[in-house]
Amino acid sequence: MDPQPFHDHDHHQCSDAVMSQAEASLAASGARLTPVRRRVLEILLEAHRAMGAYDVLQRLAAEGYGNQPPVAYRALDFLVEHGLAHRIQRLNAFAACMHPGEAHAPAFLICRVCDTVAEAPAAPVRAALDGAAADLGFTVERASIEALGLCPACREPS
Repeated sequence: MDPQPFHDHDHHQCSDAVMSQAEASLAASGARLTPVRRRVLEILLEAHRAMGAYDVLQRLAAEGYGNQPPVAYRALDFLVEHGLAHRIQRLNAFAACMHPGEAHAPAFLICRVCDTVAEAPAAPVRAALDGAAADLGFTVERASIEALGLCPACREPS
């Protein structure tokens, strides 16, 4: 199942599928989801929207997980480190990875009105970047491709 955040879809099935992939990926690597890490991933999966660490922290605190910033930051760092979430630089926020456990080079499509974030396959873009860098004697170790625009719902006239 390929999640389609800009279109109507069975979000419950989408979230369940991503959570199952995440659990399998962690099991294969020997890492585990603690209750806080699991809840943070669930919070990120509840909507295809990027969330700031303090937004996540507020949700955790309201649910009794603690209200100290390291609670959220440690869980978010773990999720990013294990490929279960992405840091969206433009928004200084985090979004659940919709393809956990898969090697991929996504571009993030960010709606400037509602902050919905979609992952688009960007292997050709990454290959072009790597090629351009190589021509200059540079090796790209990490890149984040982010595009700002309007999702279908925000683009439609009212």
